[in-house]
Amino acid sequence: MRLNVGFILTRRFTLCALGNFVDVLRLAADEGDRSRPILCGWKVISATTEPVSSSSGISVQPDERLGAPERFDYIVVVGGLVDEIESLHPDAVRFLKRAAAAGVPLVGVCTGTFVLHRAGLMRGYRACVSWFHHEDFLERFDGLKPVSDQIFVVDRDRLTCSGGVSSAHLAAFIVERHLGRARAAKSLHIMIIDEAMAAEVPQPGMPLALATDDPLVRKALLLMQQSIDAPLSIAALVRLVEVSRRKLERHFREALGMTPLEADRLIRLEQAKHLLRSTRRSATRIAADTGFTDLPHLIRVFRAAEGTTPGRFRDEPNR
Repeated sequence: MRLNVGFILTRRFTLCALGNFVDVLRLAADEGDRSRPILCGWKVISATTEPVSSSSGISVQPDERLGAPERFDYIVVVGGLVDEIESLHPDAVRFLKRAAAAGVPLVGVCTGTFVLHRAGLMRGYRACVSWFHHEDFLERFDGLKPVSDQIFVVDRDRLTCSGGVSSAHLAAFIVERHLGRARAAKSLHIMIIDEAMAAEVPQPGMPLALATDDPLVRKALLLMQQSIDAPLSIAALVRLVEVSRRKLERHFREALGMTPLEADRLIRLEQAKHLLRSTRRSATRIAADTGFTDLPHLIRVFRAAEGTTPGRFRDEPNR
């Protein structure tokens, strides 16, 4: 085999992050989708033989115990719920430290990056963290500024990604490195993913300009994002967060230096920019999908914020 990957799963790990990563390997390892591990192999390894439960409740049975880390080309830690990052078995932590000492590249997927940092294995490295967990990371760790504005980060022998679909793109990067671009593209095409995304592609999600540790503001921002195609009125928002309009606006002003309406517009504008860059949807549809009244409304807001139109923005990839 030209590529051999070991997976360590945290308790309550994210199932789709594991599945996307493994399926890229599976489809690259053989002709078609027959799943024979000819060119690459993968194993779920653990300190015990007990099944590991995912955040969805579906459990995965480890293939084998930890053993020697040198038998793998990469060791991938798949995280999930933030509250479980400290529950990794001490033997698994020691295994990761032995792997690092032996020069085996370590991969953090989703909150797997938290686990690696907790083990002292990310000092001096850049690390990718989901925008959703950006503040959680800052609250827990000192000495490492997380990257939350791109889908994955490769820094020497540490590779980290935000989870979800980004794990497929990180896996494709690894497959291309070892098995060639054609194998990586084949995997993604069978998974109905148009093409491999570069590490620098921005994460869809909350703009970093809206990062805050104010729980009231964070709750309001998440409600805004969840209703991005049908923006909430201020009256509806204050009803949902159960505070007065004056209190909500004061918290936004103190935390972000803007009003709730300005924050809502920024969320929708950033999502429109993401869709323009990452999809082939028409600008008219994107305007509808991001809660703008119509295309002229999107164009007016876009020109005021970016100094250009949505069409020109899409045609200028380095903007």
